[in-house]
Amino acid sequence: MPTPATSDAHDWRVQSTVDLDETARIVENLIQAGVNGILSNGTFGECATLTWEEKRAFIATIVEVARGRVPYFCGTTALNTREVVRQTRVAADIGVSGTMLGVPMWCRMETPGAVQFYKDVAEACPDVAIAVYANPEAFKFDFPRPFWAQVCQIPQVVTAKYLGIGMLDLDLALAPSIRFLPHEDDYYAAARIAPERMTAFWSSGAMCGPATPLALRDAVSAAKRSGDWSLAKRISDDMRRADSTLFPRGDFSEFSKYNIGIEKARMNHAGWLRAGPCRPPYHLMPPAYLEGAVVSGQAWADLHVKYSKQS
Repeated sequence: MPTPATSDAHDWRVQSTVDLDETARIVENLIQAGVNGILSNGTFGECATLTWEEKRAFIATIVEVARGRVPYFCGTTALNTREVVRQTRVAADIGVSGTMLGVPMWCRMETPGAVQFYKDVAEACPDVAIAVYANPEAFKFDFPRPFWAQVCQIPQVVTAKYLGIGMLDLDLALAPSIRFLPHEDDYYAAARIAPERMTAFWSSGAMCGPATPLALRDAVSAAKRSGDWSLAKRISDDMRRADSTLFPRGDFSEFSKYNIGIEKARMNHAGWLRAGPCRPPYHLMPPAYLEGAVVSGQAWADLHVKYSKQS
């Protein structure tokens, strides 16, 4: 989920930019809709642009509203291990289920350093589950095969927010203890590849209305029992079409330069929640890129209506 912003959050002079009332409303509505868990403070969750005071208040609000009804993993990614440990310990004291954690990204990491980073955080926070936030564009690290083979030896590493499924078969074999969460657009195909291992996915489209991803989840579960994958395929195709205008020139690396603005524009236009403006310095972006986000937001809003009626 995003970190909902007040209307003046684009101004660097404003020090309290998190709309906590909207945060509480979103969390309750997601749980009532039937989601299985919540991830926050990733890229479009603006982990990098919140002050620590804002992030702490936001995390505490989600924990208070969720009341343990679903797992909640908050992002505690930072530029160094000590700050990650500090934030993760406080988040654990507040009551989160785990951390969604990318590697520090000021310098490009190699596999030994990345694995040691997760080992150090696990040692410092032994009671906190870890979801590896495996976004190569955001963290300047490719999360290669040797990384998965080694990081799966850390008991607290239980899951991973995973992009792309080109190497899924091999990664599943190398990391049998990790529950990989592909993007919603890849979930149908991933479940066909490894139905027993692929049982969940992460969704940003759900922030435009959760009915469609929930319909995909249930259709895939039914298909695993019946062998009839036709409905799951239709829902997946609908989702991919809704995402077709989201990526400028069809380029994920270009999208990643403006991820926050594009995603928040899509959510705001879809109207299921109020994401608000972007926080500086990521509040400026090419207007043409927003056009595709608006089209995608409307497509997702239409799908939410469609699948709400079918549920």
